[in-house]
Amino acid sequence: MIGKLKGTIDEIGEDYALVDVHGVCYEAFCSARTLARLNVGEAAVLFIETYVREDQLKLFGFLSALEREWFNLLQSVQGVGAKVALALLSTLTPGELANAIALQDKTAVSRAPGVGPKVAVRIVTELKNKAPAFAGEASANIGFKRELGEGVASAPVSDAVSALTNLGYSRDQAANAVAAALKAAGEDADSAKLIRLGLKELARS
Repeated sequence: MIGKLKGTIDEIGEDYALVDVHGVCYEAFCSARTLARLNVGEAAVLFIETYVREDQLKLFGFLSALEREWFNLLQSVQGVGAKVALALLSTLTPGELANAIALQDKTAVSRAPGVGPKVAVRIVTELKNKAPAFAGEASANIGFKRELGEGVASAPVSDAVSALTNLGYSRDQAANAVAAALKAAGEDADSAKLIRLGLKELARS
């Protein structure tokens, strides 16, 4: 099995890249996010997931091992195949996926092409206990977001997040802002204070 390719990008297509490794070109199917960071003629390293089927052999390429882990994790959900998993990774980073699942944010997940409401519900439900281990750079606030997603966060916190989302911020942006506000104001802060500090935090970002 091929686990990693190190070579030069020979060609970039709509959903694939050709990687020249010592004169042999390998076709790796990639997310749009990965393809956007590759350039023809430049050196690249892709983490590879090899698919072997009776009638085909496919390579899927990723810029990080974490992205490859998410590719496999997403496919453990019924109704999510390789195409949908790549669409999700084209739309959301691994950290954004972890946050959306922790927050039970079906709307964010369903932004990916091919992900309908039913599949989005299955993703956030079935992966809610697994996603924190794959949060990567988003791991700092993942526990806080799980509390929000599961409806067990305190009333001031929930109210503050709700107020900020009603102002047009995404649930993830609101949660990050309130988490920062909570650190600054202390656990006993009321919703009005958390909203005020949260808005200041959002204005800075």
